[in-house]
Amino acid sequence: MTFFFRLLGLLCLAVAAPAAAQYVEPHPVTFPLWPNGAPGSESRRGEPETAKDYWVANVHNPSLTVYAADRKHRNGAAIVVIPGGAHKMLVWTSEGVKAALALNRYGVTAFVLKYRLAREPGSTYTIEGTAAGDARRAVRWVRAHAADYGVDASRVGVMGFSAGGELVSLIADNPDPMGAASRNPPGDPVDRISARPDFQILVFPGPLGIPAKAVTGAPPAFLVAGSLDECCAGPAVALYEQLRKAGVPAELHMYAGAGHAFNLDESNRISILHWPDRLADWMADQGLFDGRR
Repeated sequence: MTFFFRLLGLLCLAVAAPAAAQYVEPHPVTFPLWPNGAPGSESRRGEPETAKDYWVANVHNPSLTVYAADRKHRNGAAIVVIPGGAHKMLVWTSEGVKAALALNRYGVTAFVLKYRLAREPGSTYTIEGTAAGDARRAVRWVRAHAADYGVDASRVGVMGFSAGGELVSLIADNPDPMGAASRNPPGDPVDRISARPDFQILVFPGPLGIPAKAVTGAPPAFLVAGSLDECCAGPAVALYEQLRKAGVPAELHMYAGAGHAFNLDESNRISILHWPDRLADWMADQGLFDGRR
């Protein structure tokens, strides 16, 4: 009888093991944008980042944290995710990690950006130069490493929340104010790669960079905001109108009853919970899911 129960237990383990193996917990890996340190941060490279609860600050070594889509259903699309936080902090959990995991469910590989903060106390950085420069470097880095993650270098987009949305607008819809000077250090091969995103996603974007100064030929855009957002409803509508009139494929979703910073899994409104589905619909219509890698 004892032998029977032992055998039964082994059979149960054998049956359960494949089911347990179907789910693989993601193990994100972080890489510095500049292996030898970010230009302009030389005096502060040794300072550790600060983090508490949902946010990260004191970033002096910009980086990308990679959330790779499951190999079984990845489609080759990639998105650089840029959290908001008023350029004083990074809203890392809800506007970084949760957004990346949501994108993974659609087969998209996500790269969450830690960028330098221009409005943090004591900061010497700028939004248009330093933070936007980090965002441009992130796009270049993803393209340079596309083959490592099964990513199509011609389907690399950017997604920004609030202040991160401002960075999206600055690199996708406005000229680079630094020009060739933004490519530092001069001999770095990554900086020879284009920093122009192939598509842009702006989630309750802040007003900086809007009205845009270079919408002609801007990449296709998906915009989402709350109709009650005193900060960012206006900029979202204004940018959409600019893009529409310039003939850029653009889609705008304004959610009734929603204010600023409606984050994933933190709303009781069905429409808010499902806005990533509308993004996935738009990406499919744009052909961004075509061609598996």
